[in-house]
Amino acid sequence: MSKLEIRSPLPGTFYRASSPDTPPFKAGGADVAGTDVIGVIEVMKTFHEIQAGLAGKNIVFLAENEEPVMAGQVIAEVEE
Repeated sequence: MSKLEIRSPLPGTFYRASSPDTPPFKAGGADVAGTDVIGVIEVMKTFHEIQAGLAGKNIVFLAENEEPVMAGQVIAEVEE
């Protein structure tokens, strides 16, 4: 199976959940649809939802929670 990449649209801090005491938007290994939110990126105290933008299965996060990311960086992969 081939892997599809989900890339960060902007630089900032990547968060897998909306707050520390809530579950992640998507758990590792979950299937995703194009409109599913997989995380948020904080840029200057503003949070931007990150949608998968593609459909696939078995999501694997390459960016850790609270990790700084660059625009275009691969934050997750899914199988076609």
